[in-house]
Amino acid sequence: MHFSRLLQDSLVLTLGLASLAAAMPKQIVARQSTWNPPSNLVLPLQQVWDHEVATYSNALGFNNYGYDQVMANGGYLNFCVRWDSSQNLSEAQRAQVLTALQRSMKKWIDWLVGFDGFPYSSVPVNIVGYAVKSTSQFQGSTSGYDIYTTKDSGGIPECDPRCGRFFHQDGNYNSCPGGAARHYDMSLWLTDGFGGGAGGDWGQRIGTEYFLSNINSENIHILLHEMGHSFALDDFYDWTPTGVSNFIMLAGSSSVITDFDGWMLRDWWRHLKTRYNLGTPVTTTTARTTTTATRTTTPATTATAVRTTTTTTRATTTGSSSGGSPLWGQCGGANWTGPTTCAQGTCTYSNPYYSQCL
Repeated sequence: MHFSRLLQDSLVLTLGLASLAAAMPKQIVARQSTWNPPSNLVLPLQQVWDHEVATYSNALGFNNYGYDQVMANGGYLNFCVRWDSSQNLSEAQRAQVLTALQRSMKKWIDWLVGFDGFPYSSVPVNIVGYAVKSTSQFQGSTSGYDIYTTKDSGGIPECDPRCGRFFHQDGNYNSCPGGAARHYDMSLWLTDGFGGGAGGDWGQRIGTEYFLSNINSENIHILLHEMGHSFALDDFYDWTPTGVSNFIMLAGSSSVITDFDGWMLRDWWRHLKTRYNLGTPVTTTTARTTTTATRTTTPATTATAVRTTTTTTRATTTGSSSGGSPLWGQCGGANWTGPTTCAQGTCTYSNPYYSQCL
């Protein structure tokens, strides 16, 4: 969770990207199998990597990046949707939510397929459950979904922590009612009135209205940005690498994943791949199905203490002139050597590796 990010998109940036999208080229994934980025990207890629290693807490020791989740599962990702909304959700809309998730994740995974030992030709995405305020919001058939009415400490619908990888990074889902097959790796957290987005190893959070209005769009740019954080990619609030100024991880500059974004993703994979003991590449992956009966989990049946992910976002910033970290900056955690006070906000504990000024 120490690499999570908060994207403070303004309405101006959001509207600006809408007009920018038409001018951007479609994503074309270069199928290089080895590390050989275009010459104009070599320097900025090295700058980004050096910056990430220097500013992340235990960058190469953290074990819950999106890559880790894919590899632990054997080539797929399970999502649970936190429907933090007062709106009803039709069966047709749920099908669109899944399609949007699959389409968006594929845009990132395509950059890994065939590259430097990545063992999968595709990474199927499945939605195993929904957390809702009331089961009455779920219209039509609910077959195949686990329906959760549990809430976190802030009263927000939360997928059962007993089934979440963030809470069980050792892969032990013995306490999950449906077992390991019904676990979720990430949450798609859709919140009424939420501006911008947040992302990390726990998943992505964006506004319900924004997501539904763009659900059939080829590039849901805020979701793509937040997915990048789930794969350890950085934010660029206070600096820009040499020679690059338009890419999805530079908020407001691109509505599509660019070559630079793709090569940043590949850079992480080539540095992490030795942890996976890779053997013969896998050429096909069978999509998982959801044929189980619907289960509804209520607060009374949830044995694990409820935890919230609302304090798990992080921006990469430096200490302010007053000696404390700025708003959204890190202020504590294992191996953290920077400021432990906040020039703005309060130093808020997130996990043993990360505390943040909020």
